[in-house]
Amino acid sequence: MQIKAQSPEDYVSQLPADRQEAFEKMRQEMMDNLPKGFVEEMNYGMIGYVVPHSLYPEGYHCDPKMPVPFINLASQKNHIGFYHMGIYAMPELLKWFTEEFPKHSDRKLDMGKSCIRFKKPEHIPFKLLGELAQKVTPEDWIAFYQETLDNRKKK
Repeated sequence: MQIKAQSPEDYVSQLPADRQEAFEKMRQEMMDNLPKGFVEEMNYGMIGYVVPHSLYPEGYHCDPKMPVPFINLASQKNHIGFYHMGIYAMPELLKWFTEEFPKHSDRKLDMGKSCIRFKKPEHIPFKLLGELAQKVTPEDWIAFYQETLDNRKKK
């Protein structure tokens, strides 16, 4: 499901009605819980929460014109995707999340490397996603990101 949207609000307005409320709740959890400094914008055709160029002028190493991604929300054909780069890159964060998930949901965790998939909006543990959003500041993410890039260059 590819949505052509110019803003997060535009993205949500183009979703099927049964997903709009869930997306608004996820957006609100992100806005309420993400540490100051992350910015909401359209990013790779999804709603994204990024480290803006004002905090990290170098931008994303794959495309320096883009800000460094952190979290994305997407409506896919068969699921709602919550993409969190921290759980992909930080083993301690992944461990925390996988241990906490069963406390917030009676569903089996459906997860890829950075994507948590929710087949039905009513199965989304919004408060847990909000807690996850609180765990990494932009400064933490920049430091981790830069260290990862530096280590890649040494190899």
